[in-house]
Amino acid sequence: MVLSTRCGQATASLLRQRCLAESRRSAFALRSFSSQSTVHSVASSLRLQQKTPSPWRPQQLRSFSSALTRFASESTNAPSAESYLASGIVKPGRNLVDVKKVLVIGSGGLSIGQAGEFDYSGSQALKALKEAGVESVLINPNIATIQTDHKLADEVYYLPVTPEYVTYVIERERPDAIFLSFGGQTALNLGVQMNRMGIFERYGVRVLGTSIKTLETSEDRDLFAKALNEINIPIAESIAVNTVDEALKAAEEVGYPIIVRSAYALGGLGSGFANNAEELRNLASRSLTLAPQILVEKSLRGWKEVEYEVVRDADNNCITVCNMENFDPLGIHTGDSIVVAPSQTLSDEEYHMLRTAAIKIVRHLGVVGECNVQYALQPDGLDYRVIEVNARLSRSSALASKATGYPLAYTAAKIGLGHTLPELPNAVTKTTTANFEPSLDYIVTKIPRWDLSKFQHVNRDIGSAMKSVGEVMAIGRTFEESFQKAIRQVDPQFLGFQGDKFENLDDVLRNPTDRRWLAVGQAMIHENYSVDKVHELTKIDKWFLYKLQNLVDCQNELKEIGSLFGIQKETMLKAKKLGFSDKQIALLVGSSEDDVRARRKSFGITPWVKKIDTLAAEFPADTNYLYTTYNATSHDVTFDDHGIIILGSGVYRIGSSVEFDWCAVNATLSLRNMGKKTVMINYNPETYSTDFDTADKLYFEELSYERVMDIYELETASGVVVSVGGQLPQNIALRLQETGGAHVLGTNPIDIDKAEDRHKFSQILDSIGVDQPAWKELTSVTDAERFAESVGYPVLVRPSYVLSGAAMNVIYSQDELKEKLLNASAVSPDHPVVITKFIEGAQEIDVDAVASNGKLLLHAVSEHVEPAGVHSGDATLVLPPAYLDESVMGRVKEIAEKVAKAWNITGPFNMQIIKADQEGTQPELKVIECNLRASRSFPFVSKVLGTNFIDTATKALVGRDVPEPVDLMAEKRDYVATKVPQFSWTRLAGADPFLGVEMSSTGEIACFGKDLVDAYWASLQSTMNFRVPEPGEGILLGGDIKNPALAKIVEYLQPLGYKFFAASPSVKTHIESTAKEDVSVQVIEFPKKDKRALREVFQKYNIRGTFNLAKTRGKTLLDEDYVMRRNAVDFGVPLFMETKTALLFAQAMSEKLPRSEGIPSEVRSWSEFAGGKLL
Repeated sequence: MVLSTRCGQATASLLRQRCLAESRRSAFALRSFSSQSTVHSVASSLRLQQKTPSPWRPQQLRSFSSALTRFASESTNAPSAESYLASGIVKPGRNLVDVKKVLVIGSGGLSIGQAGEFDYSGSQALKALKEAGVESVLINPNIATIQTDHKLADEVYYLPVTPEYVTYVIERERPDAIFLSFGGQTALNLGVQMNRMGIFERYGVRVLGTSIKTLETSEDRDLFAKALNEINIPIAESIAVNTVDEALKAAEEVGYPIIVRSAYALGGLGSGFANNAEELRNLASRSLTLAPQILVEKSLRGWKEVEYEVVRDADNNCITVCNMENFDPLGIHTGDSIVVAPSQTLSDEEYHMLRTAAIKIVRHLGVVGECNVQYALQPDGLDYRVIEVNARLSRSSALASKATGYPLAYTAAKIGLGHTLPELPNAVTKTTTANFEPSLDYIVTKIPRWDLSKFQHVNRDIGSAMKSVGEVMAIGRTFEESFQKAIRQVDPQFLGFQGDKFENLDDVLRNPTDRRWLAVGQAMIHENYSVDKVHELTKIDKWFLYKLQNLVDCQNELKEIGSLFGIQKETMLKAKKLGFSDKQIALLVGSSEDDVRARRKSFGITPWVKKIDTLAAEFPADTNYLYTTYNATSHDVTFDDHGIIILGSGVYRIGSSVEFDWCAVNATLSLRNMGKKTVMINYNPETYSTDFDTADKLYFEELSYERVMDIYELETASGVVVSVGGQLPQNIALRLQETGGAHVLGTNPIDIDKAEDRHKFSQILDSIGVDQPAWKELTSVTDAERFAESVGYPVLVRPSYVLSGAAMNVIYSQDELKEKLLNASAVSPDHPVVITKFIEGAQEIDVDAVASNGKLLLHAVSEHVEPAGVHSGDATLVLPPAYLDESVMGRVKEIAEKVAKAWNITGPFNMQIIKADQEGTQPELKVIECNLRASRSFPFVSKVLGTNFIDTATKALVGRDVPEPVDLMAEKRDYVATKVPQFSWTRLAGADPFLGVEMSSTGEIACFGKDLVDAYWASLQSTMNFRVPEPGEGILLGGDIKNPALAKIVEYLQPLGYKFFAASPSVKTHIESTAKEDVSVQVIEFPKKDKRALREVFQKYNIRGTFNLAKTRGKTLLDEDYVMRRNAVDFGVPLFMETKTALLFAQAMSEKLPRSEGIPSEVRSWSEFAGGKLL
């Protein structure tokens, strides 16, 4: 059991709760509860009593414990927030802030370092405002999220989160106040900047919650160090510097090894370690391009990293909600670390020392709301350092909130409105107030998900700068159970704690990469490393390693048994208690998952369902927040709802992100509106779907066949929805129905399989007369070469069953084909490879639709700006289409109707069609893909067209209130929206910023406008840290010299007075000879190997924009175009690397610059564009 070692803490919390229950009888008890009281608290007076020797102490203790037992059994006297508030001891709402309208700043597109956790926190803030009857205005260009639905905010503006645009909105809306702490680093930096510009003062906008002064103190390293010195809290010795030379001087003073950090940066962007002056020079020059000030500090690598989440109100009540410990020692960014909560290896003394320090810091800084304090703790002593304080909601606070069941963001918003902690009831448990510290009787493990294998040349080391795109959270009652669950959640291909082949194992253990835990697994399972040896190499605390050793021992025990029938009940139960899955056990004893499941059930071994009740089951609590475990003997809930199970989308990764969470949440809300009971299964702590009030029951669980069937059987569910959570639920749909006998709602999984399997898919298309590109399925390299010759290169190579184009490639020659085929077999051992003729320069069209029993109900047609060959997740979508004529739109609708009928679709589906122009006749339309599930663009089309596609789809799934078909595309609209990708190239050192059939964006953004130029202009400025090159600045040009677009771009920009530069004379000649106007391009020096010298070149010529239109990826690291693209990204210069979008932006610059007076036309709210509210 993960029982807290902190009995003292538990007793204190019991006593605190007791004070509440007896508050009517005694006002003294309450005084002890308030944090400013000078009277000793009950707990401390108990401690005083214990110090005096007393003859009747055993008697006293016995009576105390029996009183506790009695107290626990008298459920009538259980602490109740209502009775405590009704007692009138706390006067609620004395200091409420008088506001009528609040502006909430969102975080923009999902990127590495700032992902879905801000959708969740911003949504909770909007919920709190709605409850308080305060009008809310939201600025957030992220169209895929729940918070930008009209359910929560009164007005939504899809606009860049920049001072310029936020000021326009303030001018239009005239809010009284603004919330800055719910939009991540983006919102925080914006607030600090606008405050310096005096904008808040000019318009009389007050900042709610933590003040700007506190935000600046926590972000500016010098101020922060001064503030902490005032209260004698140790921080890592550091010197703030603004130039590379200052950094080198500082390092001499502090002494190597050192760590460099950036101020005002997100997720450790621009930070890193340096062991000598040369390393520091390179690191500092890169970091200073990303932030104005950097910090040189002594490295504490190898110390423990611990975090506390603290909440404080304006009355100075302060509590710590959760503490977390990193599995990895200091040196890996907490966002890239495996994290456990509550901490496991701290002594009571260490725990309380850091807790006291956290409260002291938060009070001293004057944080109002939620705050996160990160520490480095000496592994074998009581020395510690504060690493940083985030005075805003962060990734860690989303994790803490989900791990404890304490609604941090909601509470922080209420505090911002002037409420105090003792007067707020806890919205989750409904039986306590918000002024309590949760205690946990389970353990939570968070593991990050990286997708580094998708990028060429990328550096896979992990360190102080974050690289992961998402994270999972698993709940168990032992570390082993929780850890193995988390591993399987990261990627279904992992079965649990396992190893992998490494060329130099010791090296990977010493220098962490994204495959670190696999290296630990390899060492312990296959190479027989001892705990001491692994600890020596990794500095991971031995407590964790001994736990992992338990897993290794159990694996060996199962291997020795060697057959399923050799496994007896106690061995089976032991393995399940340690978190082994049926599939994992099957592999170890040479059996199959279904047989293991049957044997397990024959022993009567099934999981128990437990609540996350934040009170360690010490008090009655009413929560719907559940997990399953084998380390229990009873259920905490009853199963008489027979609800509908909705499968969520799991971990955010490249290709499946917040847009699927939007779909899952909307499906859940639609079902609830129809009066159906809902059960959500998902394990992503960053999401809205895992919030306590989304579904009737929430299981924080794996989306594996085993676990979904366990829950389905326990709940005796009435159905399961597999079409709103992306690809993960689709992959198990057929098995749920055929093997598990589950009732899958909507399209029959057998039909889903007919769309996923290329053969069946193609045959059906042929039978209904719908065109497709020439293709063939092949099993050998020679056949493949023969087919490619016959249709002519280029060809597209793809395996079956893929998400976001994994292992798909466009091939231009025979040698390339050989090389790639050897690669593709590793992706799909059971599936042969499909080769398709690739049509160059064709336009791609996306169709999102909903059908019921094969009849089309709704459809949306969006066009891509980029030509086919750029993955649809990385493409710019335009809706309503700007360049498709009526006849093409009609034919597209016809195809959608045929497909819906042929697959007998019920629910959502999505198709990708390419349009290849023919001379003299109408263009060919060929279907290249069809997914019988909701797609990435569902939230986009729903919001742009003002019709909730998922709501209609859900009605079709259950066959109730199904609406009549409507042709939304027939309506004429006077606006256009463009959806653009959000890339995170800055984070992925070395990766080549180039677009292809593999998806590489981490998020998306959409803005509206009166025409394409307006919408695209706003959309691109909404991407992270995008700065428009201003007239008169330098533009660097490069790429394919056969491309006529380079000259066209120069023609658009020439009249604005930009200066043009090129790295090679051939580019200069090409542009000057093909441009219509008289233009001059200057060839500049271009050092490819020396990053520092190159940065100086960018500064010397004031290069503020790069257009690099190369035809193919750079083959080597010294390819001129690769160096240009990569360094533009590293130096924070906007990069345009695709012809069509580069031309579109150049056109936008020529029309929009110089900026005219007044508020621009794209600054309108969603309801003004789409006219009305989302249903």
